[in-house]
Formats: sequence, C-alpha cells, structure tokens
Amino acid sequence: MAKRSGGLRFQPSGGERKVQVPTGKKQRLEIDRLAHDGRGLAFVDGRTWFVEGALPGEQVEARVLNARAQIVEARGERILAASPRRRAEPCRHARICGGCTLQHASEEDQLALKQRTLAEQLQRVAGLEPEQWATPLTGPAFGYRRRARVAVRWDAAASRLDVGFRAGSSQTIIAVEECPVLVQPLQSILLALPQALAGLDRPQAIGHVELFSGTDEAVLVRHTAALGEADLQRLAEFCAAQGAQLWLQGSAEPQPHDPSRWLGYRLAPWALELQWQPGDFIQVNEAVNEAMVAQALDWLAPQAGERVLDLFCGLGNFSLPLARAGAQVTGIEGVETMVQRARTNAEHNRLEAVHFYQADLSKPLADAPWAKGGFPAVLLDPPRDGALEMVKQMASLGARRVVYVSCNPATLARDAAELNRQGYRLRRAGMMDMFPQTAHVEAMALFEKPGV
Repeated sequence: MAKRSGGLRFQPSGGERKVQVPTGKKQRLEIDRLAHDGRGLAFVDGRTWFVEGALPGEQVEARVLNARAQIVEARGERILAASPRRRAEPCRHARICGGCTLQHASEEDQLALKQRTLAEQLQRVAGLEPEQWATPLTGPAFGYRRRARVAVRWDAAASRLDVGFRAGSSQTIIAVEECPVLVQPLQSILLALPQALAGLDRPQAIGHVELFSGTDEAVLVRHTAALGEADLQRLAEFCAAQGAQLWLQGSAEPQPHDPSRWLGYRLAPWALELQWQPGDFIQVNEAVNEAMVAQALDWLAPQAGERVLDLFCGLGNFSLPLARAGAQVTGIEGVETMVQRARTNAEHNRLEAVHFYQADLSKPLADAPWAKGGFPAVLLDPPRDGALEMVKQMASLGARRVVYVSCNPATLARDAAELNRQGYRLRRAGMMDMFPQTAHVEAMALFEKPGV
C-alpha cells in the first residue's frame, strides 16, 4: 500500500483569539480530503472544517452546525463544483437520514478511505505496519443489514405518530419510503410499519421498534406503558401478515408473543445454526460475517485438538466454527445471559469440544481454573473500547498466535502497541466492510510470537 503523509493536522491558530463562528453561518469551502469519519476537510483562516456530504476537490457551500475553538462542524448544502468521483445517492433519503453518510462516494472510494483509516491508525498510534495487507472483506453494497432500529415518537400537539430514522446531527425523525441497505424482508416490514402503529388505540405507548432478520423475521416493539389486548392483537396480526415474529419489551427483557418460536441465524459453511433474541449482539452483515469467520479460522490455523481461547465470545460466532474445525475451545464472555445462550447453541449443534464461562474481561484471568495450561491460540472480538487488559495477558497465557477482530481501529492500534511490546509481530491486517455506505471500519489483525 502506498504511504501517505501523516494523519489529520489542524491549522495553527495564529496566536490571536478568533471570533466564534456562529451556528447557521454559510461558508464557501474547498475540500482538501476526507477525515476518518467520512466528512470532508477544509482549512480556512486557521480553522479546520469538517463538512458532511463533501468529497475531496469539491467546492461547496456549507452551513455551520457547531463550532468550538479552531474546529467547525458543518453540512454541505450546495455543491458549487462537484468532484468527478461523486455519484448520485441510490437512496432518496441519503442526505437527510443519519444512517448512511457515504452514499455519494463510490464503493471503491469508500474502501480506500477505510483502508487508509486503518493504516494511519496503526502507524500513528503503534508505529506498526503489517508484514502483509489482506484483501478487504466485502459483501453486497446494499441489501445487507439484517437488523435496524426504527425511531417512534408521539407528537401530542399534532396528534401524530412520527415513525422512521433519525436525521443526521438531529433528533428529527425522517419518515422513509425506502431503505436500500436493509435486507429485502425488512424493507417490506419497514414500509408497512407506520400505518400499523398509527392504527393502535394508544400509539403514544410505543417507545421504538426494532427489526430483525435471520432464520425468521421479527419485530420487537418497545413500549413505555402497558398495551391493551386490542393493540396486542393488532400488532400480532400485522406481524403475521408480514411473516414475522412479534416480540414485546416493557421494563423487563424482550419476550416473544409466541413462546414456541425462536430466532436464529446460520453459519452455512460450518453447518451451524445459532439461536439468539432481540437485545443480543450479532453482526448485521451476514455475508461479511461469514467471510470474517472464515478468515479468522484461516489465520489462526488451529490444529486438531489444540486449545483455543475465544475472548468476548458472545453467542459463539467464532467459538462454534472453531470447535467444528477440531479445536478444543474455551469461550469467555462478560454477560451471563450470553454465556447461557452460547452453551445452548453448542448443545443445539451437538458440539462437545467447546466450553463457555462468564468472567470480568477487564480483570486478570490467570487464576481462573479454565486458564490453567494456557492457550497456544487466542481470538479476541472486543467492543469499541478494545481489550487492553486482555492483551496485557497474552504472553502469560502462552499465546503464540493471536487474531484480533476490531470494530475500532484506534483501540486496535493501541492494543497492537501493547502486543508489540510483548514481542508479538504484526503479520497480517485487513479491513472488513461490515457497514457499506458508512465510514465505520472493522478490521482483523494476526499477531505471532517468533521462536515460541
């Protein structure tokens, strides 16, 4: 990968106190390049402008959303001179809905931005570059999202129920007539949902709605007050007409309206089916998830009977394929309900060489009974704040190979620096496009300890 100049640099202030840029002010700007979050960067009079919806080389008229010191956040409202690389957004709501921020950029340019973000973070924070860059893992650019949260708000003054997605940088709810990033079954449910909710006797009792797709479709209705029998019946009939399960959530955990039905998703390459329920974490992109699991197994290369530790294991998304491949897997998760779900999934798939335990993954693990004997191979899939406490223990756990799956390149880079300090080499790294049409970056890295 060609090297670029360093990361984002802010313009000097010039030593004099500047007048605050007022919110709402319009400013003509020339966009220099993209920031890691996909916003265009412009530099004017010692200030750095972050501009939504702009591309490098463009001249735009932007409206100020927020300003502090030398940083100004703005939204591009008019393109004065467009980049030849700009494309018409495939979704009519792209410029107002807050879900997709990069539809105006081609898939090729989106991948380039995410690759640059990952490379710059590793270099700037850890001073590292992998020995080998992996080809980015990609899937469909649209029709990939298998879950979504729909905002719902009762407007008492207008006696109206607003249903849709939140606008960018706003609490405004945008009524949508399409959402091309959703899988097709959820698109159909989304379009029919506003009318169904508006027909309830007490629509003001609805907090929000979540949509799910897997082995079945499901609609979770979060309600802030008890729903009457007539409204429950209307919701059940709506879901039945959509071929979806109905789940309800008040102040307790989500509950299925029909307890005989359950949700799941498949990992087809390993002949696995995992059960889950609303509130559980699963990857939203089925195609990229399967490619990610396959790459993790390839990089970790577990031998038959080899002990493998899967940290932040969740429902068993990596643990079960590793066990299917012949490894002796220990899965560790911080949430007890997820541990129970993972055990159920192992039993459901008749896998005996995998064991799940609950543990506080912000504390040392060496004294845990299941940690005795060490693990030659370790896989981590932590949340956005990373796994610094865990990576500090890699050498003491006897890990020779570590695969780190990340949803935040900044904390991956921080943790990579710690692994490097322990003598691990960054053999491979690659970006995974889990969320096309956004600037969100997921990544995978392989670390190995030479001579062990």
